[in-house]
Amino acid sequence: MIERQIIGLLPAGGQATRISPLPLSKELYPIGFQERTHQRDIRPKVVCHYLLEKMLIAGIDKAYFIIRSGKWDIPAYFGDGTILSMNLGYLIMGLPYGVPFTLDQAFPFVHDAIIALGFPDILFQPKDAFVQILTRLKASNADVVLGLFPTDQPHKAGMVDFDATGRVNFIVEKPSHSNLRYMWGIAVWTPAFTQFLHDYLIAIKANSNLSQFPELPIGDVIQAAVNKGFHVEAEAFPNGTYLDIGTPDDLILAVQQFAVVEK
Repeated sequence: MIERQIIGLLPAGGQATRISPLPLSKELYPIGFQERTHQRDIRPKVVCHYLLEKMLIAGIDKAYFIIRSGKWDIPAYFGDGTILSMNLGYLIMGLPYGVPFTLDQAFPFVHDAIIALGFPDILFQPKDAFVQILTRLKASNADVVLGLFPTDQPHKAGMVDFDATGRVNFIVEKPSHSNLRYMWGIAVWTPAFTQFLHDYLIAIKANSNLSQFPELPIGDVIQAAVNKGFHVEAEAFPNGTYLDIGTPDDLILAVQQFAVVEK
């Protein structure tokens, strides 16, 4: 595989309707604390800070937030990324029809890069998850590698069926019941899938009235790529955890779990 730049994409166009009203974008909700110096300089830590740190661990020092108009508090908080020793940029989403359309807003800027996708309202472990899936992407020559987390709530997730070698057979979006154990929560992919996503959405826009349909999940686009013969692999984290703060119950759980000061 040609060595390419790795760029993080953080879709942050949601309206947080399940936990509204909020005084700020949900991606900036304080979850836990961090000690910034050895003199007990304790400060709140916002939820998407954890994702950006995990990208940095994998050597990803450039990322784009893709936001909707009005969520100006995100660039106001992170600025150019100096707070994290990263290079951060901000793009404004155009079409509000789901994560694929949000991600495609970055196409002109990232079409020749390796993409690392993470959701900025999610808390997950292990810390080196991006390291592991990027290693698999390079070793396997896959087009896409999904990071998988165990879950007993399939109705909230994209559930993944994969074989003993890690090859993904299919993805089922939010089934009411499932015998599958793993959901996908992060991903990395090559320019081939970025182009496929872009072309797939062009075709949809040309043939559909988007306002009459439900939001398109990114898992459906990955499944369409599998159907076209793309090489999609899974890296499972059997002891991993994944927590979406976008519901009241999980937000309470996150606040409770991250009450300890990080050093």
